[in-house]
Amino acid sequence: MASSIRAAVRTLSDDSPQLLLRGYGFGDRIWKRVHAGARSAPMGLLGDPTIFVRGAEGVDVFYDETRVRRHGAMPGIIQETLFGHGSVHSLDGDEHRHRKATFVDVAYEDAQVERLRPLLADQWQIELDGWRDGGGRSAYDAAVGAFGRAVMRWAGLPGTAAAQTRWADRLAQIVDGFGVPYSPEYALAWLNRRWSDRHAQHLIEAVRDGDLHPEAQTALHSWAWHRDREGVLLSSRLAGIELQNSMRPMVAVARFVAFAAKELHDRPEWRERIAAEAAERGTLDGGPLAVAFAQEIRRTAPFVPMLPGRVVADIELDGQRVAEGGRIALDILGTNLDERSWERADSFAPERFVGVDDYEALPAFVPHGGAGVATGHRCPGEKLAIAGLATAVTALSHPDVTILGDGLDVDRRRLPTKPASGGRVRGTGEGARCPFHRR
Repeated sequence: MASSIRAAVRTLSDDSPQLLLRGYGFGDRIWKRVHAGARSAPMGLLGDPTIFVRGAEGVDVFYDETRVRRHGAMPGIIQETLFGHGSVHSLDGDEHRHRKATFVDVAYEDAQVERLRPLLADQWQIELDGWRDGGGRSAYDAAVGAFGRAVMRWAGLPGTAAAQTRWADRLAQIVDGFGVPYSPEYALAWLNRRWSDRHAQHLIEAVRDGDLHPEAQTALHSWAWHRDREGVLLSSRLAGIELQNSMRPMVAVARFVAFAAKELHDRPEWRERIAAEAAERGTLDGGPLAVAFAQEIRRTAPFVPMLPGRVVADIELDGQRVAEGGRIALDILGTNLDERSWERADSFAPERFVGVDDYEALPAFVPHGGAGVATGHRCPGEKLAIAGLATAVTALSHPDVTILGDGLDVDRRRLPTKPASGGRVRGTGEGARCPFHRR
């Protein structure tokens, strides 16, 4: 007989503080309340009875719009800082699908991905040359710069490389600070959010005033002229927010690059295989092995531990029930590492993705959200993220650089996290032995 989560929560303290205290260990604590392999567990979230779900079954329920909505589910301290007020992430139904269609046109279509690929390769070549010449940027810092410059040019933005790198640094800090409301980093994220909102708004206004002329189909052009379902242009502020939401996820992939540096350091045989693949292809644009490695990074590297939703119709799953008005939370990391969904779930095994083209068909693979891209809440920038991460993996596998082993420890209590050093990289050529650069 199904147990009522409302009854269970009376005996449970609210679990919200545990998310901040335990970070990515939060889910393990919740799953201890139920039998091994359970698909759902009771918890309390922000004072509400909540059902915690995982696996393919949990994904199906969480993305069922007849029972779950996203509007009002995300805590304001995260929604406002990371995504922006009024963004697509807070919408449901026809309104969500209408605005999501522009994201699909801008970021998901294959032609848009192909536009980005050479820009990624060019910018990672710059970072690779910097390491060869003795530079000491971490893999994470290099990724913020390379991804930021590439995606801003792809989006149709003006500006010098230095100015684009500075804005990318701000966007990266927003991602770094949104999950630590107890820290000064969160206050800095708020300040960077305000600066970025104003800057993006000015770009939208410049397009509408005829002072900027981005190419059609670029993100800047598309959001400047996007109209809502009633045919009204978005406010310049909201259009600027969605412009950022077209670019910031690419910058956020830099955290995956730091994890890639750690895994490549620990797996020299994969570095050699990917380097050989790149040499044969004659490009930093990631080949099949680099893509498979990137996909396994996305599966195993923690970013957000869970996603919340509001229950609009009673839900019952695997012996647990939550009534309308409660909450549901999808265990993202627990789904990507679910033993019932993956063979050798706890092993880092890139070969599992070799030859897998339709990754969206894997129901328990949700590093960028689940369900359909056009109709659900799966991130339309996922293809861009894979292309960027595969290019980074290829650059980090180049025989002219080495990844240092110190500072690769990961604080799993901090949200979001990454290897502490960001992955220190040094060149192995003559330039890298310059006495004015530390080894």
